[in-house]
Amino acid sequence: MARAAVTATLDALDWRLLAELQRDAAQTNAELAAHAFTSPATALRRVRALREHGIIERSVALLSPEALGASLSAIIDVTLDVQNAEAFVAFERLVAPEAAITQVYQTGPAVDFTVFVVVSTMADYQSLVRRVFTAEHNVRNIRTRFVSRRCKFEPALPLPLVS
Repeated sequence: MARAAVTATLDALDWRLLAELQRDAAQTNAELAAHAFTSPATALRRVRALREHGIIERSVALLSPEALGASLSAIIDVTLDVQNAEAFVAFERLVAPEAAITQVYQTGPAVDFTVFVVVSTMADYQSLVRRVFTAEHNVRNIRTRFVSRRCKFEPALPLPLVS
């Protein structure tokens, strides 16, 4: 079943379960059921279905970059020299294995990609840029903005209000 078809069939309980899981995916099934006002068996069955249909992609722990010494964040705008489907795929493959690159978005029209990077030091940043961007011949230009302070970080998607 297509995702659009699945989201059209979500009911109030599904939306409550999703909201609760976005708030705290580590809670037990019993806690989740209580917070969503349903039985544990129903919660378990519904969450399994949400996973099977791709609504829930995965569950992760959100780590504190500062607590782990990754104190330098950068947002890099990348413009490619050759701009076609093959070049875009090649760039995506280039950045995919880099652990310090935490997010990549294909954008437009001003730049081709916006890349989010988290590293420990400026030396780590410079090494990454030399290795990934300046060594790649199809990168025409990069523009980096360094994060001075994270004002808001909310990975949860906005969901319809349900009662």
